[in-house]
Amino acid sequence: MPTDLRETRATRTWVPPFLSTLVTLPLGFLALVYAMLSPMACDSCGQEEGRRFTDSFMPAFTTFVVGLVVALVLLVVSWALPRRARHTPRRLVLAVCAPVAAFCAWLVFLGLVDWP
Repeated sequence: MPTDLRETRATRTWVPPFLSTLVTLPLGFLALVYAMLSPMACDSCGQEEGRRFTDSFMPAFTTFVVGLVVALVLLVVSWALPRRARHTPRRLVLAVCAPVAAFCAWLVFLGLVDWP
């Protein structure tokens, strides 16, 4: 029997990553669909306006994808932490940061694009 309570097996440690998964994956998917369909906003743009949009869209989309990868990594790490009592606060913080990272990536994308 472990003498240190921090090394004891924690119960219900799957709940924060599970709830985070239920929020992060649909949020990331919907944000990705929005970002991928957003070039259609400039279908009727003139040549100069279209060039400005395209020049701002490509780096913004790359930044957005990197932000989604960060959210996915946070989610996977929240699941992968050992199920010990000492890791419970880390697991909770990582589980909360995953959907926040996906949402922030979407906000950064919206801010970086020069919309018509």
